[in-house]
Formats: sequence, structure tokens, C-alpha cells
Amino acid sequence: MLDIKLIRENPDIVKGDLIKRGELEKLQWIDEILELDKKWRENLKEINVLRRERNKLAIEIGKRKKAGEGIEDLLTRSNEIAKQIEEIEKENNKIKEKIDYYLWRLPNITHESVPIGKDDTENVPIRFWGKAKVWEGHLETFLEQSQGKMEYEVIKWKPQLHADLLPKLGGADLERAAKVSGSRFFYLLNELVILDLALIRFALDKLIEKGFIPVIPPYMVRRYVEEGVTSFGDFEDVIYKIEGEDLYLIPTSEHALAGMHANEILDGNDLPILYAGVSPCFRKEAGTAGKDTKGIFRVHQFHKVEQFVYVKPEESWEWHEKLIQNAEEIFQALEIPYRIVNICTGDLGYVAAKKYDIEAWMSAQGKFREVVSCSNCTDWQARRLNIRFRDKPNEKPRFVHTLNSTAIATSRAIVAIIENFQEEDGTVKIPKVLWPYTGFQEILPLDKKDKCCQG
Repeated sequence: MLDIKLIRENPDIVKGDLIKRGELEKLQWIDEILELDKKWRENLKEINVLRRERNKLAIEIGKRKKAGEGIEDLLTRSNEIAKQIEEIEKENNKIKEKIDYYLWRLPNITHESVPIGKDDTENVPIRFWGKAKVWEGHLETFLEQSQGKMEYEVIKWKPQLHADLLPKLGGADLERAAKVSGSRFFYLLNELVILDLALIRFALDKLIEKGFIPVIPPYMVRRYVEEGVTSFGDFEDVIYKIEGEDLYLIPTSEHALAGMHANEILDGNDLPILYAGVSPCFRKEAGTAGKDTKGIFRVHQFHKVEQFVYVKPEESWEWHEKLIQNAEEIFQALEIPYRIVNICTGDLGYVAAKKYDIEAWMSAQGKFREVVSCSNCTDWQARRLNIRFRDKPNEKPRFVHTLNSTAIATSRAIVAIIENFQEEDGTVKIPKVLWPYTGFQEILPLDKKDKCCQG
């Protein structure tokens, strides 16, 4: 939620940002907010004038009582003032509701470094890492997407899509999951279960080393939390609601971690607060019909380790870079090649002032796919959830800034490992850094396991 003072004092900044985002229909909202705010402040002045008059009347009534004089005329006027104040306050409450309606639906102010663009096709790659394994049929596409700034190895054999290789590895059963739960669900099996847990523990250990507090949050939150964390009207179709209860399944632990300190004033000496949330995530994936219908890349349920931090406003941009660096270190340790993109205004969403994505190179698909999202939400969530801090006991509280970033989303990381670490015979090598967690160094296809056993 935006600060009304920002709109009051710098309406052109807010309008300019809406234009950058392509939210032209909301430009008139700013004028309406200013008009409503002006009336609200005029009413407030009138209320204060009337209260001062009523206070003077109260003093005069006391004097007359002591003097034994009549007070009927003063009481009449005092009652009239009380009714006037009540009516004006009712009007102001209605005005406040209208202002809040707009404020709760306005997007965050973007950082000056966010590129202007209409959709994800105009996101800007800013750096690349790793040596990609590129099938010769994908080479031209790879060179275009990597801008010639990335090392690569050309392979003549075509890697198998993870969705095709998973059943051959005995790693997942999507058909039975569809029978039990519907599309976009899966049973994870055998070594893939261990790999999933290994990724969680590896990412968690990396964050704990950096001072993050590990947290398993509630998997359900109340509506006011979802409204505070997201633009709920746009997000409601994405999340699962518990029928008959004021509870929603979390689409990410970010939401529960953001709500953790709702309506609190934090001690500035305790900031930054660093949380590493570990949870399943539940998403309807509405609006994605026809996208990634096979495999486990885009599913209704998956595990994720999330970075979430509360910081002072003056430190938030430094922490945005730290969070993306943490995620980069994880993917570098896994030896998964990637690029980082600066998300443009048209793809940014309402909540973030700036967002980076890490997109892993997928050898079989021949393109980069999102595996990490890292956002600085500045005070947008904190205002909605009323999360403030003060450095000194008598100091006026200020709103914190909140930031979040994926550390690892296991299903997508598994896809990246399968597509980048597979051999020509279908064997999938495990990144070396995970060997202490998995206890194995590769996953063999079922037919190869049978031959090994027979031998």
C-alpha cells in the first residue's frame, strides 16, 4: 500500500510510475484520491474547530453552574456541536473507505533501475553464469538467449525432456497422481524423494551459515494476511481456500513469514530479521492452461526454501542484492548454468518495487526457465500489515521494508538437474555438493538398474 503523503505531495511521481507499468486506467484514481483527501482534511479542520468550541462551552457551563446561572442555551449549542461532529466524522469515515479502496489497489512504486516493458519478453538479462550443455539443434537459440556471454559445450545427442525421463528413472508417477488428485500433481518416488530432501537441507544449511533463522511456518493463513501480502483481488484465483473457514493454503512461506510480525513494533536493534522458511507451497496455477502440462515444472504442490527479511528502509536495496547473491551461490554450488534477468514493469506485479529472476538453462527444452524470484517489496506489505520499528523507546515508529527470494524450489531444481546432468544413456548425475546429503552420485534408468542387477 502506498503512503497517502506520497500521493498528496508528489502525485506526478505516482502517475509517472503508473504510466511505466501500463496501468493507465488508474491515473484518474490519483486525482480522485487527491480530491477525497482534500475534503477529508477540510472536514478534519472543521471537526477540530468544533471540538475547541465545545471545550470552551464546557468551561463556560462549569462557571455558570458555580454562579447559579442558567446553562440551557449552552447545553443546546453543545448538543448541536456533538451532532455536527458526529455527522462530519461519518462523512470522513466514508471518505476514508473510498481512499483506502484505491490505496489498497495501487501497485508499489518501481525502482529507477527497473526496465520499462510490456511483458516478460522485455525482461532484461543482466548477467550469466556457468557452462551450458547445448544440443546442436538448440545452438542458435542458445546463442541468442545468452547473448554470446556464456560458455557452452555442444552435444550431438538430444537430451530427453525431464517429463519423458522421469518415468524411465522410476522417479515420479504422474498418471496415478492424476487419478487420485487431478492434473499437475505427482508422486515423487525412490531417489527423487531423497534428492528433493537433499536440496532442502543443502539450501537451508547455506542460509543458516549466513545467519538466517530456519522456520517451518503454518501452512494456512487468514485472509487479512493474504490481503496484506498480495494484491488479493488479482491473487485470489491462484490460492486454495479452506471451505467454511477464514484460512488459505500458502502459495509460498513468504506469506506466513510476512504475517508473522503483523501489527507489531519491532526493536530497530533486532533488524535485520532473517528467516529461512521451509514449507510445501500450494498453487492453483490459474491462467496457465496449456503451459507445462507434462512433468513437474509447473504443479499445484511443491517444496520450497524461502528467504524472507525485515530490514530498515535505508538498508533494503543492499539486502536485495544480498538475497539474489545467496540464491546465486546455491545454484553455482549445484553447477546449474543460469542467467539473471531484471524484471520489466509490465511483468513486475503489484507488490515488488524491483525483482530479479534466476533462469536456469534447460538443456532438453533449449531455453532458460525461471527457478528463483527475488523481490524488494519496500514498505508496500509492511503498511498493509502494520509492521513498524523504532530505534529508540520514544521515537516515532517507521515502517520496515520486506524482501523475499527463493532459495530453492525443489521441483524446478530437480527439473534443472535432470536436464543438465543427464548422460546419453539416460543416467542422471547428482551435483557433487549434494553427495553428502543423498548418499548416491547418480540415478540410473530402470532398465539399466535391471541389467546391473542381472550382471
